[in-house]
Amino acid sequence: MANTKPKIAPVDEMMPAGKLFVFGLQHVLAMYAGAVAVPLIIAAAAGLSKTQTAFLINADLFTCGLATLLQTLGIWKIGIKIPVIQGVTFAAVTPMVIMAKTGGMPLIFGSVIVAGLFTFLMAPYFSKLIRFFPPIVTGSIITIIGVSLLPVGVGWAAGGVGNKNYGSGTYIAVAAIVLVAILLINKYFKGFVAHIAVLLGLIVGLIIAIPLGLVNFSGVSAAPWVGIDYPLAFGMPTFDLGAILAMMLVMLVVMVESTGDFLAIGVMVGKKIGEKELTAGLRADGLATAIGGIFNAFPYTAFAQNVGLVGLTGVKSRFVVAMSGAILVVMGLIPKLATIIASLPNAVLGGAGIAMFGIVAASGIKTLAKVDFEKNTNNIFIVAISIGIGLIPLVAPDFFKLFPNWSQTILHSGITLGSITAIILNAFFNGSKGAGDLEDLKDNAGMIS
Repeated sequence: MANTKPKIAPVDEMMPAGKLFVFGLQHVLAMYAGAVAVPLIIAAAAGLSKTQTAFLINADLFTCGLATLLQTLGIWKIGIKIPVIQGVTFAAVTPMVIMAKTGGMPLIFGSVIVAGLFTFLMAPYFSKLIRFFPPIVTGSIITIIGVSLLPVGVGWAAGGVGNKNYGSGTYIAVAAIVLVAILLINKYFKGFVAHIAVLLGLIVGLIIAIPLGLVNFSGVSAAPWVGIDYPLAFGMPTFDLGAILAMMLVMLVVMVESTGDFLAIGVMVGKKIGEKELTAGLRADGLATAIGGIFNAFPYTAFAQNVGLVGLTGVKSRFVVAMSGAILVVMGLIPKLATIIASLPNAVLGGAGIAMFGIVAASGIKTLAKVDFEKNTNNIFIVAISIGIGLIPLVAPDFFKLFPNWSQTILHSGITLGSITAIILNAFFNGSKGAGDLEDLKDNAGMIS
């Protein structure tokens, strides 16, 4: 009798616990620096003590984990169920710094809670815009995401922005070794070893960095083993209309950026992202953000850094990233472990970052390769102008500095600028043509394996 057991989609593949842990840890290492950056910035702006700062970081890691579990595993109609890791959005940094200086942490958390609920309620309406994301728009957005992230990887490779020895040959050499190690592992190994090329590359870099004195384990011995995150640790939240409106604007930006990340991962893992899936994903962003405000954390979004890791490793299972969420929850409860992971030098991360972020850009280019540029010559303008405008904040950070303060959140997000431009130009040149339900993205599915 023929085997009629339905084939499990790669995105729903369950792996042995050992593999899940290793692949999940790889994702955590890739996103850790970005995950702790925002709480560090906000803590400095609010004048928090070292103890309070450590608590804020662990609260953020704990909530990152909860948000990731919600997004990957799903509850009811919440969670997109693809391998997407959640992290604090940098789009919220500027308004939160202002709030930290004027009203302290309670003002931030009050606006975050309301903005999260706003996002949750807006998700079904925003997701109807999915028809305006055909491959020409999606490919442009994915390309912009990758190119916009590359400076992060390059900055890491040079030692980290603000480092007094930024650009040192030692940092760059370590980053180069990590990058070469990842390439060699991908070329000469297959299967499991190839899938953990980034993790192995990071280990190689760490081994080299220790004798060079680049690894700082200070603070590990003093860090406590257990630290419990409890709600409203900084006091009852305060609600201010101006702060709430600013954070709601941030969440509109987050919805645009998350949509781009969801579509990018959907293409990589071969899962069609339609209106229903997008609604579930955006609801998870909103709920995680509201929970973040209650548990002393911040607005959450899909972390673009890890989109490239999915493409680079070819590991498509959402349960891998669910394991990342579990690891983050544990790290949030064990400050000593989080401190050890934080000791990974920027230069080591840089070698991996260049590879991962470059993969995102290459994925966008591959999606654009499916677009007809011969019969419809206007498509070249859609791609050219959207990428050009999307890169303005990257190549000229002060370009929009004289514009009104309320517009800065949008204007300083190249991904948002590029996305809006691509949508408008596609509607202008193509009208309803190509503005379908992303059915043609099935042809692009599995383009990276």
